[in-house]
Amino acid sequence: MGMSQWYGATDDTESVATIHRALELGVTMLDTAEAYGPYDNEELLGKALQGKRDQVVIATKFGFPMKMKDGSTAKVNSRPAHIREVVEASLRRLRTDHIDVLYQHRVDPEVPIEDVVGTMAELVEQGKVRYLGLCEAGENTIRRAHAVHPLSVVQSEYSVWERNLEDGVLPALRELGIGLVGFCPLGRGFLTGAVDRAENYPEDDFRSHDPRLQGENYDHNMAIAAKIKDIAGRQGLTPAQLAIAWVLHQGDDIVPIPGTKRRTYLEQNLAAADVTLGAELLDEIADTVASAQVAGPRYNEKMMAFIDR
Repeated sequence: MGMSQWYGATDDTESVATIHRALELGVTMLDTAEAYGPYDNEELLGKALQGKRDQVVIATKFGFPMKMKDGSTAKVNSRPAHIREVVEASLRRLRTDHIDVLYQHRVDPEVPIEDVVGTMAELVEQGKVRYLGLCEAGENTIRRAHAVHPLSVVQSEYSVWERNLEDGVLPALRELGIGLVGFCPLGRGFLTGAVDRAENYPEDDFRSHDPRLQGENYDHNMAIAAKIKDIAGRQGLTPAQLAIAWVLHQGDDIVPIPGTKRRTYLEQNLAAADVTLGAELLDEIADTVASAQVAGPRYNEKMMAFIDR
């Protein structure tokens, strides 16, 4: 997402180089969405993967409420006809004949999930899509969807910083044999300790609207980030590597997808895959965050309205 939107200036040349470097280093899944840009990120990925398509699993998404380039806002939309239109457009932008993983980006309260997944299943039968997933879906929605067609994955925010899935969603996924793809394993960069206050970002930067970066929340949360940095330093790791490694240690059925748009950070992040954390250290990391209690919700009120919980 950050290669095309929401996290400061973009540089397509460096982004393509970063994608190519990711492939060289063994990355096998790339996650995008029609909403990123909107549309620009799928086009970027399609360009970068010319001649390399068979090296990766491409995941994309439909149905997110997105701000269009003309200033208008498109609402959540998972009507069957719209899903079919979006998939055809995504295939063109990605320059491929199939999408490996198709997600509903946000649950649409106006369209029964059975109708949504039924339409997605038709696309699987047609060979245009291989596997299905949901994003930020609640336990009940997941169960209803899985009964129509098996879900392979559910994507949701998950990190040592944000663990709301552990009481209901994650146990349900494990019961049903569905994997978890955890986005924002670095807490939108906060766990690196290098994120500024919300008010210091421009209006079009996602971080300017992040409640956890605002006012007293920022001060409180930076103290947590400092503790994570200290633990990482004792292990000879960057805070990002420690945070990603923590997620990787939560189970083989959980895949973190740290976002970056630069080769330097990509290489640092991927080094986390070779990190081994003992049980005592894992507990220390989790306790450090839990005992301090992260201040502020993970989204503002408008964005939280789209979370199916």
